[in-house]
Amino acid sequence: MKRQKRSKPGMVTVGNVKVRIYTVNRPTALEKMRTTFEVADYTNGKRRFRVFTNETQAKREAERIARRLATGETTAASMRNKDAASYGRAIELLRPTGVSLEVAAATYAKAYAILGGDAVIEAAQFYHLHRADKITPRKVADVVAELVAAKEGRKSARYVADLRARLNRFASAFAVDIGTVTGPEVQGWLDRLKVAPRTAKNFRSCLCTLFSFAESHGYILKGGNPAADTDEISTDDDGAIEIFTPGEILALLNAAPSAFQPVLAIGAFAGLRTAEIERLEWADIDLAGGFIEVKARKAKTRSRRLVPVLPNLAQWLAPFASQAGAVWTGTPATLIEARAETVKAAKVAWKDNALRHSFISYRLAQIQNAAQVALEAGNSPQMVFRHYRELVKPADAQAWFAVKPEAAANVVPMTKEAVQ
Repeated sequence: MKRQKRSKPGMVTVGNVKVRIYTVNRPTALEKMRTTFEVADYTNGKRRFRVFTNETQAKREAERIARRLATGETTAASMRNKDAASYGRAIELLRPTGVSLEVAAATYAKAYAILGGDAVIEAAQFYHLHRADKITPRKVADVVAELVAAKEGRKSARYVADLRARLNRFASAFAVDIGTVTGPEVQGWLDRLKVAPRTAKNFRSCLCTLFSFAESHGYILKGGNPAADTDEISTDDDGAIEIFTPGEILALLNAAPSAFQPVLAIGAFAGLRTAEIERLEWADIDLAGGFIEVKARKAKTRSRRLVPVLPNLAQWLAPFASQAGAVWTGTPATLIEARAETVKAAKVAWKDNALRHSFISYRLAQIQNAAQVALEAGNSPQMVFRHYRELVKPADAQAWFAVKPEAAANVVPMTKEAVQ
């Protein structure tokens, strides 16, 4: 007799595997209906039904089949060698995810097509690092303040003041969340600075520090430092070094506030580094003996040296002969402010490290002795000879060291050709 149509199945679930149990009513020879329970079994790769007269037995068998399918035992058993092992391992790897092998394969295939190759892991790593929900929004100015505070006490006061001054200038141009600043925007800002290559390089270095700090604190995406993507700035510039002319240094000295004037004069006519001047005391300057002592602990090279006080420098320092304590009593930040005030009043463009460059250049032209100039400046003779030889002529040096407090009307500014 013809078997009746199966009714809506029941279901046994183990993990992601579902095994159906159908209820079937069969007519007997006596035209009575007998109810059986049929379990769909795919363990051999094809569907076949196992028939039970007891529903409990049917459910027990369905659970057994489901467990075998869930562990990959049955399909793996019907495969051969490495294919069976691979299938079973795949099921085990997917078990913690709760994703079926079919869904996993479909997802991978779609990702493969989108990425144009097998770069799913790299794409996942990139997504993990660049998730927007992991970024803490912070204004550029707030990050600058946080960075400067972190550096105070750990770096020199001069370094902190320079960092603050440069980054505050950047923050004033970018009143936005730091995570929104792009590499092209940073590059454009650097290009518009219109400063010497060394100065631009220092700005870029400070910006790299800022964005590295932001990256480590979760304010920008990992690996998303926009300053690192900007052009490297070369300071070689075919060996060119910027110096001041006698007319420019005189204008700066006459425009300088009284407290800042000796700082300018010592840098221009003795060649001390700015950091060395900041550590210098009036007791280190012997006007009568005619030298400045740069103690080892105050020198960049950690080597003591004696720098001659040349006649014009002695005249600039004479009004301060009775002073005691530090030559510069302010902070590195107020020194930068004094310099900016002086430049504005003198209407002379500032040139990075040009005071020291000027002294070495003019001094070498004056005495024609690289070893002596190196000793006075705290450099090597090779450095002096390589970078400063023939930068200016002896006549130009005579004009430089003739710049005195009363010489305003007697100094003729050098032409551009004279310093080439």
